[in-house]
Amino acid sequence: MKRLLSLSSAFSLIAHTLSTPTPSRASDETSDPLPLIIWHGLGDNYAAEGLHSVGDLAESTNPGTFIYYIRLNENPDSDRTATFLGNLTLQIAQVCADLASHPILSTAPAVNALGFSQGGQFLRGYIERCNNPPVRNLVTYGSQHNGIHKYQVCGPTDWLCKGWVGLLKGNTWTDYVQSRVVPAQYFRATDFETGEATEDYLTHSNFLADVNNERAVKNETYKKNLAGLDHFVMYMFEDDVTVIPKESGWFSQVNITSNEVTPLRERRMYKEDWLGLRELDEKGGLVFKTTPGGHMELDEEDLEDVFRTYFAPPKEGVWRVPRVGGQEVLEL
Repeated sequence: MKRLLSLSSAFSLIAHTLSTPTPSRASDETSDPLPLIIWHGLGDNYAAEGLHSVGDLAESTNPGTFIYYIRLNENPDSDRTATFLGNLTLQIAQVCADLASHPILSTAPAVNALGFSQGGQFLRGYIERCNNPPVRNLVTYGSQHNGIHKYQVCGPTDWLCKGWVGLLKGNTWTDYVQSRVVPAQYFRATDFETGEATEDYLTHSNFLADVNNERAVKNETYKKNLAGLDHFVMYMFEDDVTVIPKESGWFSQVNITSNEVTPLRERRMYKEDWLGLRELDEKGGLVFKTTPGGHMELDEEDLEDVFRTYFAPPKEGVWRVPRVGGQEVLEL
């Protein structure tokens, strides 16, 4: 019997089927799986029951997996608030420091990463900006890699959401909003005729324009770090009406007036390889997936397939999770 995994009370779940390729790194029975870091989405928190059920499933699929749920505050309510309000530059810097100093993660040769909704592009920001410990495989579900054109509709009693949406009206590109309202920092404004990014966005975006390397001066470290992944797997939900446009999950560009979709491989950012995505694609590491249903509709069997395919123990070397109070063991 299938057990549906709820990532937040706002998301309903249905069963669906995914097809997956053979992973490039085979399983080694003598090794432990790499640690898995998970970053939740907007309106969720690191202690949510649904999120932990995903972690439990990852551990049962690959026994011995150490799971770390990324958080910006140890208080779950404050962690949820941080999904709406905060400076993403500072938030990602905090996560970089937390992971680099973690007693288990900091000793691992690498980690795997799973991002839900906005947590997906935030994990990509982590990889580009610090990547210590380094990420080997990144899987994102319904993420806004190319930004959003429209802010989500708030629930009738979600006053926190209503508050930040009210703040955004006419103020998206002010320094005040770009340093405080999280969804504004991955909002992407485009020209009505060309569909290309506007100067306001390129000049004032606190997060997305930077991590997408869209400005004139390119960050070569961002490109190197992303190209260094084994796999970058992007899932787009076929019936997603929460992420607008849903094709953002694949880095596609959508003209908001004509709804014309320009796939990543046809975009300048890919052809000139601003982010290393073309390099990653050419070695077979860039994976595009669709899955039926609306935003964050998942089921147990599909997640198990992802965990077996991309997060199975690495072939080379032996990585042992340090025992509590014992000697850390790392053999490469």
